[in-house]
Amino acid sequence: MSRIKQLEEFLKNEPNDSFLNYALAIEYVGQKDYAKAKDIFTQLMERDPDYTATYYHLGKLYQNEKNTEKAEEIYEEGIRLTRLKREQHKLAELQTALNNMLFDDDE
Repeated sequence: MSRIKQLEEFLKNEPNDSFLNYALAIEYVGQKDYAKAKDIFTQLMERDPDYTATYYHLGKLYQNEKNTEKAEEIYEEGIRLTRLKREQHKLAELQTALNNMLFDDDE
């Protein structure tokens, strides 16, 4: 059974489990099904905004679509939340992603 199928089976019993939804979205990114991944990340962010791992990956998906305005919005919200929660590693990842995107945009 594929990981996607396994995660979908688990989600039947726990549809709002943030980790399972996050893991499923990551699997879809790996399969290059960015639309499904983005939908799952977006729903996860709306349902559980404190699940901060979502912001980096969702921001990257928007950035890859060349929607830098939306990517910047997502990164900045993630930065705000990780700063509040004192999640230094995630904060650094988000800040680096934002800075790299803005720097690349200026070239």
